[in-house]
Amino acid sequence: MTPRADRNRFWRLIRHPQGNAFASAFALESGAIPTPAANEVLIANDYLSLDAGTRLWMSPRTDTYQPPLPLGSEMRGLVLGRIIQSQLPAYPAGKLVRAFGSWADYSCVDPLLSGLFVLDESVSDVRQHLGALGMNGWTAYAGITEVGRTRPGETVLVSAAAGATGMLAAQIARVMGCRVIGLTGGERKCAFLREQLGLDAAVDYKSPRLAQQLDAFAGAIDVYFDNVGGPLLDEILPRMAHYGRIVVSGLMAAYASDRPMAPRRFDQVLMRRLTISGLFSPDFMSRGPAMTQILRRWLDAGQLRMPLDVTDGLEQVLAAYGKLFEGGNIGKVLVRLGA
Repeated sequence: MTPRADRNRFWRLIRHPQGNAFASAFALESGAIPTPAANEVLIANDYLSLDAGTRLWMSPRTDTYQPPLPLGSEMRGLVLGRIIQSQLPAYPAGKLVRAFGSWADYSCVDPLLSGLFVLDESVSDVRQHLGALGMNGWTAYAGITEVGRTRPGETVLVSAAAGATGMLAAQIARVMGCRVIGLTGGERKCAFLREQLGLDAAVDYKSPRLAQQLDAFAGAIDVYFDNVGGPLLDEILPRMAHYGRIVVSGLMAAYASDRPMAPRRFDQVLMRRLTISGLFSPDFMSRGPAMTQILRRWLDAGQLRMPLDVTDGLEQVLAAYGKLFEGGNIGKVLVRLGA
C-alpha cells in the first residue's frame, strides 16, 4: 500500500500546558513520513481517540501511572487506521488496527510496545473499536463487574456519566440489573442519560441543589464508579452504603493540577467500611479480546450505545480535545483524518 500524502503532519508537545490552555503547549509540524524498522509497522491513521487520561502525559509529574512525555515529543494517543508498511507476517499491510500511536497523519509503532490489535471489520461501525469495544469498554466492564464486584439489584452511581467510559459503565450496570444513577453537567446531558440510555436517575453536579439531590440516595449507593475525584468525591463518601465499593477510574478534577487532592471526608472510609480501588486499563489488556466478545454481544443487541463526537481534520485536534474538559461532548470524542 502507498501513503496517501507525501508528508506527515504531527502535534509536538513544546511546553507543559497550564490548565486547559492547550494551544500554547503544542505545535503542529510537518516532516517526512516515518520509515518503519524491521520490528515496526507504519499505520495511516484514520481516527484519533481523544481521552482525558492523556492530560497526565502532558504534565511534568512523575508520580502518575506512567512517565510523562518529554518536551519535544510527538503527542501520543490511541489511533485507528490501516497498516501501509510492514515486514512482520502477523501484521501485514492492509490490516485495520488499533494502537497507541501519534497525534499525526501516520504512526510508526512497535506492535508489542504499542498494544497493537488487528481489528474485526465485521463490526457495524469500526469506530466502536475506539469506544464500546476498546479501552473505554474494557475499563467500564472490568470496573463494574470485577473491581466494583457489582451485584444485580444494587445501586450504582457513575460520575462523568455522559463521557465515553462513564456512559458504558452505567449501561453495563443496567444490563446487570442494577439501579443506576448518572452524575453529569447540565440538563441536556441529564436528559440524555434518562431518555436515551434509560438510567433510573441523573443528577446535575453543577446544580446549586446538588447536595439535596444526592440526599435522595444517601446510604443506598453500593458502587460508585468515579471518573472525576476532587470535591465531588467528598459529596459522595458520606452517602455511600455500608461496605460500599468505590472504583477510581479517572481523576478529571485533578489532571490539570500539580497538587493532588485528598478527600476531606476520608473518615467515611472507616465509618462505612468502604473499599476504594484504582483501575488502569493496561493492567488487563491481555484479556481484551475476551471482554470485547461480551461487549460486542451487548452492542449488537442494542444494550450498549456509544454516540460518537467526531471532528474533522488533524488541525482541529486541540479544539476537539478541549471538549473533554469543558463539558462539550456526549460520548466518545474522535478526530477523523484522511479522505
